[in-house]
Amino acid sequence: MAAKKQDKNAELKKLKKLFADEWEFRLRESPMFATYFGDHRFDDKLGSVSEADELRRLAEDRKFLERIKKIKRSAFDGEDRLNYDIFLRMKEDDVEGYRYRDYLMPISKAGGFHSGFPEMRLRVPLKTADDYSNYIARLNAFKPLVEQYIELMRTGIKEGYIPPKIVLEGAEDSIKAQIVEQPEKSLFYKPFEEYPKTVKEANRKQLTKKGRDAVMRSIVPSYRTFLKFVAEEYIPAGRADASASSLPNGKEYYGFRVKIFTAPGLTAERIHKTGLDEVKRIHEGMEKIIRDVGFKGSFQEFREFMRTDARFYSATPEALMKEAAFILKKMDGELPRLFKTLPRVPYGIRPVPEYTAPKSTTAYYWPPAGDGSSAGFYYINTYDLKSRPLYELEALSLHEAVPGHHLQIALMQELKNLPNFRRFGGFTAFVEGWALYSERLGLESGFYKDPYSNFGRLIYEMWRACRLVVDTGLHYFGWSREKAIEFMTEYTALTDLNIRNEVDRYIAWPGQALAYKIGELKIRELRAFAEKRLGTKFDLREFHDVVLLSGAIPLDVLEAKVKAWIIKRT
Repeated sequence: MAAKKQDKNAELKKLKKLFADEWEFRLRESPMFATYFGDHRFDDKLGSVSEADELRRLAEDRKFLERIKKIKRSAFDGEDRLNYDIFLRMKEDDVEGYRYRDYLMPISKAGGFHSGFPEMRLRVPLKTADDYSNYIARLNAFKPLVEQYIELMRTGIKEGYIPPKIVLEGAEDSIKAQIVEQPEKSLFYKPFEEYPKTVKEANRKQLTKKGRDAVMRSIVPSYRTFLKFVAEEYIPAGRADASASSLPNGKEYYGFRVKIFTAPGLTAERIHKTGLDEVKRIHEGMEKIIRDVGFKGSFQEFREFMRTDARFYSATPEALMKEAAFILKKMDGELPRLFKTLPRVPYGIRPVPEYTAPKSTTAYYWPPAGDGSSAGFYYINTYDLKSRPLYELEALSLHEAVPGHHLQIALMQELKNLPNFRRFGGFTAFVEGWALYSERLGLESGFYKDPYSNFGRLIYEMWRACRLVVDTGLHYFGWSREKAIEFMTEYTALTDLNIRNEVDRYIAWPGQALAYKIGELKIRELRAFAEKRLGTKFDLREFHDVVLLSGAIPLDVLEAKVKAWIIKRT
């Protein structure tokens, strides 16, 4: 017995050392991630993205994979075995993913390294003179980073790894926004307009000068160079075919994307059929609401009424933001009734930046800093208010903030019993599945009382069901962009702008859109199973603890956890 325990301790020591080594490698390779995580050793760096760097990272991932395979899995049980299994799965996916070289396609009109970089000032420390010096160093490091990306993308052009032209057209807009004649007009200059009291007056003049120089000698010329490349070389070389299958090894690539964004064993054919079944079910619910409100026209006419009636739209961006804030404050009060465990870190609300808003999605979430030094943020797109109906806002806000992304991600980051790769990583089907499941929790919490808002909830659920059909249609069944838009237009009540932006997102990001509905269906299935098996012993707050307190785990692992909990309760 003592020998067995000694063997277990030795293997556990190896496992923890592996996790620590891999995490350290991850932080060093991605200095910006390290900063957001709360490790400030690399706050003056941006990292390196050449193809040689990618191949070097592949070599290291292979070494990590070899190391874990040499550790005895049989020595572990419980969470230690789960840590082993999840790390093994993640590294196998990482190594396989390099094969498809999608790192050669780093941008689309929806975003990329260049469009997120101006937001850096909101996500890095700027409290001391040293913080400002680090910020300036990163501004100066942007120039060589852009040069690396251009070389990477030129390799992509040469070897056939390039996005479709349709998802590149318009990418110039977010680049042009950063090309200014005076530094004061640059977003990168904003930290120098008002210093915190913790930066001494004696340091400010020199820091401001260095900041101005960095903006005008690194940032602006780099964006100008990048614009020329994108407009003259990259967009003209874009693929004509929207399908991922037209990439080198395209069919295998899409199969891989389906696996990592859903669950092993699911096929594109099965997902497509699931989507069609869900579209039918949800459409019937929408038709019922149309009848219940006494509308006499067709579904298409009701949809047009919803899209055009002024009562459903905010007059100003500020009014839209206030409405979202009111919804979420109301949900904050309901959370203890639904959850035993809540995160400590709060969340805030911000508008999507103006320079990306026209090509951006309706909203998105940015997680809190890993050390708790900054909140999570729910970003709302206030561009083109006629495309931002209020009847969708309850579902959207519950998805992006609470009880959706913020609650789940912030809580996961606070789970000190988990290794870092689980606290700050995870599986998309869980993350997005939870957020979609959270929209439905509004039915149990006093939301969607207005039938139009409930219709908006179904619009959002239909949107995610259509994703199963459209994503597989585009990348597996050979649908054109026009056919995808027609399908979304027929079955959703989303505005034309949102539909086109969404379809282009699916084209640019194959497989990711499948995660939402597949994850939500699994969580709902497991809840229904638990309710049936436990009867009066079922406790929703305990169920949510079981789902959330292991982080963003694979769906098959979640299923095993829930079933083990049921057995323990019976």
